Amino acid sequence: MRNFSWKYFTLTGDVEAFLLYREMEQQAAASAESPEEEGDSAAESDGALTV
Repeated sequence: MRNFSWKYFTLTGDVEAFLLYREMEQQAAASAESPEEEGDSAAESDGALTV
């Protein structure tokens, strides 16, 4: 969907397509950050249990 939105924007200049693209980028960035944070907290709690 992200690639389609960008391609459509580049072909038409439609601002709504660009805004959709940006929203998809932000969601992708947010979902990429979430597993790292969960992994870090899980590693910390595992370390606390073994000490």
